[in-house]
Amino acid sequence: MRFILISFLLITLSGCFKGEKVDLIIHNAQIHTMDNKLSVHEAMAVHNGEIIEIGPERSILNRFRADETINAEKKDVYPGFHDGHGHIMSLASQRLVADLTGSESFYEMLSRLEKFVQKNKPEFLVGRGWDQSLWGEDDLPTNKLLNERFPNIPVALTRVDGHAMLVNEAAFKLVGLDTISSIEGGKIIFENDTPTGLILDNAIDLVTAKIPRASDEALISEILTIQDELLAYGITHVHEAGIHYNDLQLLDKLASENKLKIHIYAMLFTSEANKNFVKEEGIYKNNKLSVRSFKILMDGALGSRGACLLHPYSDMPNENGFLLTSVEEMKVHTDFAKEHGYQVNTHCIGDSSNRIMLNHIADLMNDTPDHRWRIEHAQVLHPDDFDLFTASGAIPSVQPTHATSDQRWAEKRLGKERLENSYAYKTILNKRGVLVLGTDFPVEDFDPFATIHAAVQRKNTDNEPSTGFLTDEKLSMDDAMKGLTIWAAQGCFEEHQLGSLEKGKKATFTILDQPFGNTRNFKQNYAFKTFVSGACVFDMDL
Repeated sequence: MRFILISFLLITLSGCFKGEKVDLIIHNAQIHTMDNKLSVHEAMAVHNGEIIEIGPERSILNRFRADETINAEKKDVYPGFHDGHGHIMSLASQRLVADLTGSESFYEMLSRLEKFVQKNKPEFLVGRGWDQSLWGEDDLPTNKLLNERFPNIPVALTRVDGHAMLVNEAAFKLVGLDTISSIEGGKIIFENDTPTGLILDNAIDLVTAKIPRASDEALISEILTIQDELLAYGITHVHEAGIHYNDLQLLDKLASENKLKIHIYAMLFTSEANKNFVKEEGIYKNNKLSVRSFKILMDGALGSRGACLLHPYSDMPNENGFLLTSVEEMKVHTDFAKEHGYQVNTHCIGDSSNRIMLNHIADLMNDTPDHRWRIEHAQVLHPDDFDLFTASGAIPSVQPTHATSDQRWAEKRLGKERLENSYAYKTILNKRGVLVLGTDFPVEDFDPFATIHAAVQRKNTDNEPSTGFLTDEKLSMDDAMKGLTIWAAQGCFEEHQLGSLEKGKKATFTILDQPFGNTRNFKQNYAFKTFVSGACVFDMDL
């Protein structure tokens, strides 16, 4: 009898240690897999950076044992969020110059600039982030006060959207803008035959070429800080929407040194240096850096009247905006991209630029159904052109917080009739069946919860407008979450590894700090913990 009892105990105890060994178990959770069925599970097991199994609590805990087990205490778990259109390099550079974001008047902007000069004593005063709509002004500013305050130092101040710049006379003469009468894809604004100091789009490149580049050390420090901030929101993947070759080299260096914790999907500007890189490297992967797309700028921004419209602006009847890239040049770039198997992601805001590019994709890529070429922004569309998303197979990539920011002045630019076909995210989704969501930071904040609120409630974080903006175009909560996860992964060819929490995929996910759901009023949230390929890269407790 004693022998039988001992044998029973030994068998029972040995059974307790037969569970398959894994690295990590998450349990007592609400795991939103974002799979085809939008399944929600209680637990998952992770080993070697991958999800080994996901399912009911009892099943996972009985089958597996782990070095680390996390009781999520019913917290929501989602795949790591993508920002489908952001600018890490622009934000890093912006943080090294005068910050004009949120200035409520021209005089507040001047005050910030003066303080920056006193502290940093720059040889070229650079700032970014002004927005005249926050000053109660519709007209874009002139450089009169800049010339008075800064007569001896060149000044270049970029608007929040990056498509307009205000320069003083010293910068104007330094760059030689006073000798230029016209710029293809750009504009110098005159008033009574006198330049106002305001320049648009491609004209900006002439100024930035004269501005000293920040040191690699300073940029790297800012990039790593931004990375930590993104991870604190649960953002594990950024689609970097346009980089120059020297920026590519810097990111590649960080990737080689394993300093990139987040995935970066880089879109290359169409420079000769970038094209030579593609010729040599083809589709490129270095740890968490992926390169297989080009960024083309077809037009400018609506706020600075650089978006290319089929009909004139309502508040400037003689102005339609303009193309930044000619149709002929665009075709050269797209032919090159197709030849080398690269995706093309095109900045199109006005209904004219959207029509041109969607028709071109439909013609050029009709022999490649799953090309995944993208339209970035797609803000204004002619009602006849929504079907072009279906015909072309182009993936729309939009930024819901642009709608809630632009609503202050969008009707002035477009008029009521055209506004009804703008920021039409639901209509576009219904036509195409997939929608990538992003923020366009630093134009907007990269807070994904603000993006979700803007997409679902059509309000900003102050819950304005109170009734929502063009609410017929709001997305469902499920569609908003798909836009930040599985659809965004599809938009960068990563859906087989990322974007959903399924067996065999990378264990890249975020555990949210606060209960999460669809609420009329904005509720701030953050990541409690964020994991990339099974490794914890952010922990609120630390």
